[in-house]
Amino acid sequence: MARANPLSMCAGIMPEATPVQLVESAAYGGFDYSGMWFEPDQWTAATTREVKAAIAATGVPLLDIEVVWIQPGPPNPDHLRLIDIGMELGALNVLCVSSDPDMGATRDKLALLMEHGAAGGIRVNLEFGLFSEIRTIGEACRMLREINSPSAGLLIDALHWTRHGGTLEEIAAVPRKWLSYIQLCDAPAVGADPADPDAILVEALDGRMPMGHGGLDLHGIMSLMPEGIPVAVEERSLRLREDFPDLKARAAELARTSRAWLEVHGAQISA
Repeated sequence: MARANPLSMCAGIMPEATPVQLVESAAYGGFDYSGMWFEPDQWTAATTREVKAAIAATGVPLLDIEVVWIQPGPPNPDHLRLIDIGMELGALNVLCVSSDPDMGATRDKLALLMEHGAAGGIRVNLEFGLFSEIRTIGEACRMLREINSPSAGLLIDALHWTRHGGTLEEIAAVPRKWLSYIQLCDAPAVGADPADPDAILVEALDGRMPMGHGGLDLHGIMSLMPEGIPVAVEERSLRLREDFPDLKARAAELARTSRAWLEVHGAQISA
């Protein structure tokens, strides 16, 4: 029998959506969870009330809220605000990346965020990739081991893991306690030039494909995941946005292709 993996719609699927539209579209598509995008300059107390109402009305909770983007300099108070709002909305996870080349400063800022989130039971997940200063799964794991926080998480994005040359052995070595969800999509086996940061970013934002339509080793990744781990579908795609300008239709198509892949390959993995 295939194991059940709850599905979440990543917020980046709909960069033009309002926070309420994200929840409503995820519900329409039949997702188990929604992701949430936080813009500090646009988010108000009214936004929080409206999103809470949408969650209550649809019954679709938040798997994560993003993005905490660590930058050089002192800690950003908006990052703590994002965590507080995430806790108020019942989000399970916060997505965090770093553009600070000072690894010691990154560690300290990340530890502060994790300490803040621990009080409300929300996990701060560090994502790695060639677009950031924490580029590989190995670098991310070393950072999390240094911090050693009970609210630490590691977010593996199938595309970013592939493009930096990650191995299944590295995934197998990740402590299970760090894996609270995973981001999946597909893409060509050979894609953007790892030495071209602009190309890497364009592919990540516009060039992803439905699961099973490309050449990423999604089966290998999922075979190493904890039973029933939530899958956040991160199919950021210009094609998807153009073919499905209606947000609810886009969510439905994303759910259809993602569930089709999981129904087949989840059964193979469980066998």
